[in-house]
Amino acid sequence: MYDYIIIGAGSAGCVLANRLSEDPAIKVLLLEAGPRDWHPFIHMPAGLAKLVGQKGVNWNYDTAPEPHLDGRRLWWPRGKVLGGSSSINAMCYIRGVAADYDEWAAGGAAGWDWNSALPYFKRSEHNSRGGDALHGGDGPLYVSDLRYTNPLSSVFIDAAQQAGFARNDDFNGPSQSGVGLYQVTQKNGARCSSAVAYLQPVKSRPNLDVITGALVRRIVLENGRAIGVAYASGGQEVQVRAEREVLLSGGAINSPQLLMLSGIGPADHLREHGIPVAVDSAYVGRNLQDHLDVCTLQHSTQRVTYDRVGDVAIAWNYYFRNHSGPGTSNIAEAGGFLRSPLAPDDRADIQLHFVPAMLDDHGRNRLKGDGYTLHACFLRPRSRGRISLASADPRADARIEGNYLSDAEGFDLKMMLECAKLSRELFAQQAFDAYRGAPIQPPRSDLSDSELVAFIRAKAETVYHPVGSCRMGSDDTAVVDSQLRVNGVEGLRVVDASVMPTLIGGNTNAPTMMIAERASDLILGKAVLGKPLLA
Repeated sequence: MYDYIIIGAGSAGCVLANRLSEDPAIKVLLLEAGPRDWHPFIHMPAGLAKLVGQKGVNWNYDTAPEPHLDGRRLWWPRGKVLGGSSSINAMCYIRGVAADYDEWAAGGAAGWDWNSALPYFKRSEHNSRGGDALHGGDGPLYVSDLRYTNPLSSVFIDAAQQAGFARNDDFNGPSQSGVGLYQVTQKNGARCSSAVAYLQPVKSRPNLDVITGALVRRIVLENGRAIGVAYASGGQEVQVRAEREVLLSGGAINSPQLLMLSGIGPADHLREHGIPVAVDSAYVGRNLQDHLDVCTLQHSTQRVTYDRVGDVAIAWNYYFRNHSGPGTSNIAEAGGFLRSPLAPDDRADIQLHFVPAMLDDHGRNRLKGDGYTLHACFLRPRSRGRISLASADPRADARIEGNYLSDAEGFDLKMMLECAKLSRELFAQQAFDAYRGAPIQPPRSDLSDSELVAFIRAKAETVYHPVGSCRMGSDDTAVVDSQLRVNGVEGLRVVDASVMPTLIGGNTNAPTMMIAERASDLILGKAVLGKPLLA
């Protein structure tokens, strides 16, 4: 018997486990379907390139055929390990901008405006540059400058400046716009996942139990209240009871799936799968959003890319030379936030990640030779997708419909075309003259707009930021309220990226941890960093 049961030890779940177990009188259980984060590739930052094929730490999801992307099934990697996706991501620390959160609050997510969110970002952050008005200096999550960067990352920054974009050394500073090197969630040259930051320091607390290899089958409901969970372990079903609350932190795919498996979701859909309806919640799984990304690849005439760096050399430098060399790279070292001519307001609407290596099909298709890649994504898509059940079997994957490029106005496609054109423009700058070889993708640098659109439909992929499928808000389409309580059920909250009403302008890992930081105060009934709780 526990006070709180947390489902999912990912970016949010590890934060909750730490904060709720600070009180020794509160007993907490953290359940994770995946294994412990023992794999060395998790902790060596450049090892993320090798985690692509590590099925033991990845849910390895695929979408349903995407009708606006040539019917392709897109691969959606998600972390299935302590730390969740923060254990397999590229570690870029990005928070978005103030208007992203003010937009949440204006849309009904009361208390999630920027002034309310910033103190929790600061409480989480331990920035190597120290704390200031916008940064935390002593939180558990270490945020650092890269120890090593490839020379091509500087070439990219020079090229972007030649194209007229400003240099920015802090994308989380007073202005997000510009180009530069990313700060990363690393401590002493090693990955600082949510498990490393929040779970490792407190794992010996007697009031905190962590169970891995535990696939939760359903949330147990009784008289309209969540009273516990049933999970599978070693081929047996185990039931545990929560005296106070069940906290669902499975992420944008697994959280709505588990709600539906537990009888909370669209009634007709649940009946199709023979699941008794506990709460008819029509919008569970709706409002799914993701950043669609197009990659432009170019051959390099000089052998300076990461394509030729041997695994043994990287590991030797990293493990025997005090976490140094290319092993400390997050691969996506440089990038930027740029405002296109189509931007409806003053926020940047395109994000770039530059990779000094050839990255085709998420790195799963290894190309010969040397090259470099520029990711470009539209930050505020208007298209909406859906998570639904493919089966009532908890072991079966949910059905993922990203529904990319489906907005009625066709604005998302126009923005992806802007992304492709901008990438082409940057690679044409003088800074790349000494390195520029033949184009790889797209195959020519003079494609027409219609040809670029065909390229986007054939090659665009996720950049790993799904959110929104258990939206928080105050209207009838919200799944959770502004305190993240599931509408229609007592004692149950969702705390993860699925509650975001809209995508923020950037990578979603840091905002997910912020949500969990603030949720822990809401759950415990504390004044939220000096502000009274909402009724």
